[in-house]
Amino acid sequence: MTAPAPEERVDGRTARAERTRAAIVDAHLALINEGDLRPTGERIAERAGVSLRALWTNFKDMETLFEASGAQVLAAYDAAFTPVPPDLPRAERVARYCRQRARLLQLIAMPARAAAMREPFSPQLRRNRQKHVERLREEVDVLFAAEFAAAGPAGATLRNAVMAASMWPAWSMLRDGLSLSATEAEAVMTRTITALLMTAEP
Repeated sequence: MTAPAPEERVDGRTARAERTRAAIVDAHLALINEGDLRPTGERIAERAGVSLRALWTNFKDMETLFEASGAQVLAAYDAAFTPVPPDLPRAERVARYCRQRARLLQLIAMPARAAAMREPFSPQLRRNRQKHVERLREEVDVLFAAEFAAAGPAGATLRNAVMAASMWPAWSMLRDGLSLSATEAEAVMTRTITALLMTAEP
């Protein structure tokens, strides 16, 4: 039997390493989604079916694991996102925007709760959050461009207000602080953003 070529052996090791990394990230996010918001390395390794040594061989620390897990959460967010046509009437744009925001915020709810607990101590989690902020800024800049332009010098403030009303901290307050259902929270978001955009009317 012919021995594998060196390139094949390298490719095989690379593929195994990628599978191991993917299993660790999947385990990390699965534990979080099940309510374990601060899973330990031991718990993650056990869930992934790898040794603790393998976990720290593939991820030198929690920050690198946060980076990989954050990328997977963002990829799921992007896959679930559908642009709202910016040429629709304002009421329809707001309704569709808030309906989608509610759905996406529910999608990332558990990772967002977990990140909020550790974010003050984690530069990587703050970088992860900033990526979500940038996605949202790009979205509202297109969707509500007319309203921001009509607001004149106050356009940047209006944009920030719209973003703040539809980001995770506001959603968490509605869902967790006020104990609203997702439907009720969406209605509050819709009313808030509608009222904000009305300030841009001539």
